Amino acid sequence: MHLRIDEAAELELELESELELELEMENGDVKPARSSVAASAMAASYNDQIRPLLDAVDRLRQLNVSQEGIQLPTIVVVGDQSSGKSSVLESLAGISLPRGQGICTRVPLVMRLQDGDDPRMQVEYGNGTVVPVASEAEVADAIEAATAEIAGSGKGISEAPITLLVRKKGVPDLTLVDLPGITRVPVLGQPEDIYDQIAGIIRAYIAPKESIILNVLSATVDFPTCESIRMSQQVDRTGERTLAVVTKADKAPEGLLEKVTVDDVHIGLGYVCVRNRVGDETYEEARAAEAALFAEHPLLSRIDKSMAGIPTLARRLTQIQASIIARCLPDIVKQINDKLGRSSDELGQMPPDLATVADAVREFYHIVKKARASLEKVLVRGEFDEHPDDRRLHGTARIAEMLACYASKLPALCPASGEPFLVEEMRVLEETKGINLPNFLPRSALLVLLRKKLESVAHVPHDLVAQVWGYVEELVMGILQRHSRSYPQVQPSCRRAVQSLMDKARARSTQHVKELIDMELVSDYTANPDYTTKWNNTMKDDGHGVFLRVVEDPGRSPTVVLPGYGETDVSHLRAHPRLASQAFDLRARLDAYWSCVVLRLVDGLALHILYSVKHLVEKDLEEELADQVVGSNMDGVERMLVPTPATAAKRDRLRKSISLLRECRELVANTMDKINTATTDRL
Repeated sequence: MHLRIDEAAELELELESELELELEMENGDVKPARSSVAASAMAASYNDQIRPLLDAVDRLRQLNVSQEGIQLPTIVVVGDQSSGKSSVLESLAGISLPRGQGICTRVPLVMRLQDGDDPRMQVEYGNGTVVPVASEAEVADAIEAATAEIAGSGKGISEAPITLLVRKKGVPDLTLVDLPGITRVPVLGQPEDIYDQIAGIIRAYIAPKESIILNVLSATVDFPTCESIRMSQQVDRTGERTLAVVTKADKAPEGLLEKVTVDDVHIGLGYVCVRNRVGDETYEEARAAEAALFAEHPLLSRIDKSMAGIPTLARRLTQIQASIIARCLPDIVKQINDKLGRSSDELGQMPPDLATVADAVREFYHIVKKARASLEKVLVRGEFDEHPDDRRLHGTARIAEMLACYASKLPALCPASGEPFLVEEMRVLEETKGINLPNFLPRSALLVLLRKKLESVAHVPHDLVAQVWGYVEELVMGILQRHSRSYPQVQPSCRRAVQSLMDKARARSTQHVKELIDMELVSDYTANPDYTTKWNNTMKDDGHGVFLRVVEDPGRSPTVVLPGYGETDVSHLRAHPRLASQAFDLRARLDAYWSCVVLRLVDGLALHILYSVKHLVEKDLEEELADQVVGSNMDGVERMLVPTPATAAKRDRLRKSISLLRECRELVANTMDKINTATTDRL
């Protein structure tokens, strides 16, 4: 059964309308005839609408729906120690509560008061412990026994609540939570941090916006000095959800009227002044004495009747409770539906329970399939919809940056030796000369120089290999762990598989780099027309010709500007003009050929990396994972059959949450149906 929010909203409007009528009757704004009819209608409405809602909220509180983050409308009773808090609650319930020195209330006491002809009293605590109470005289003892079991027999406190159900004729239909009285100084047997413990419990109850704060103040003290006022103002600065009840009015009548009318402490819901029960007075005698006090006392009789007496307090609390329940009901319905949907979705996204090895194998290959799909996106196709904002996971872009950086590290011109211009080339020509025609360059000279130049940059491609595969390993490991996070028991095997796979990939790429360099040393060959074009451009008259004229003419300045080399000093070459001419030619050929070599190193390694990454993602990874995880004896996948403690605990928590929320939703829906049916019958 799905509870609609609009039904709750309609009920809220109806209840607010009836509460307004009740207030008009209380203020005497309704004619007698109409008042009689209205009173009868309100009594029926209360039994048909408000009472079922109170019972539903109490049942939700018993189910502990607040553990799901759903706050219930609650009247929370707070007050400083010895403020008369227990006396007020006793007067409302018509029963005696634990009394004594120090803190009387050591745990939150949920008081459920129900007006009914079938008297019943019981104390509930812990995980469903219910203790029937035979007589009103035994209530205090039953509460003390439950408190001792929860908080110990000393003077310590606990946040675990006790629920006291009191059903008897004449009590107001109310549910209140009585909290420990605030004390700053620990007494013998109390912990040193007793104030902090009590303050923590109080704040937890009064902070939610659904809570109404019933602040019990003693007329014998200045209200601004009360610690309970300070605490309530921290969470309710405007006082819009705080009602103050002033006890011991008969003990300090002087100035009380001014206190409750001036309102220095911002009590938005107003004040109600009461007289505490004295000595052995019965509750009936106490109410009669209270009525006489506020009617006849020269000072207290000036207090408006709407602000005096326990009956007035009971009416105000009943009205406030009905109003806040009606106001909060649509939001409670929405929170239950939303939380149930989220918990169901979260449970649905958890890994399935695996019963057999076959189930585990299927689930494992499902994980591999999802990991492969993610890796194909980021490492092959360049799609980043799974990680739009995490640049580290944009694989193709990062690898492209690494390749661009690699290409920039390989010099466009053949690396210079650091010696004066052409000295190295002339020395190599001298050492490789042979018996041959004078205008032919020895081929071995080019190969000697090329080897030296290649050896000076050989580390660059190896650095790229290490960088790329280090990045790919990190990325693959992260994505694989993300897809297998529900089965952490197989992640060590997956990690070993990835590490093994990356070691093989690095070895293949390292061998490929070695072969690329070795191939360049086999022969000085290229079919690239750029080689001839570049060599011809260097050997033109404005290059080689200018160079020779400066070298051969001692009268010229030894500094010459050469294309591709800039301003160059050639004075050291004038002693060997013929050898210098050959060295220039050799240098021009080496520079032209070097461009082809760099292009092959860049393109060859780039294509190798792209191919290797694609092959790893589409084929190698699945095979390696199958070998490591599945293997021949299924050891890896068998570990998937045993859920981790965290997974088992989470699944159990979600199932309990869903069960609880469904029960709560059913409870509220049935209550709404009951209210709607009763309303229809009345019409």
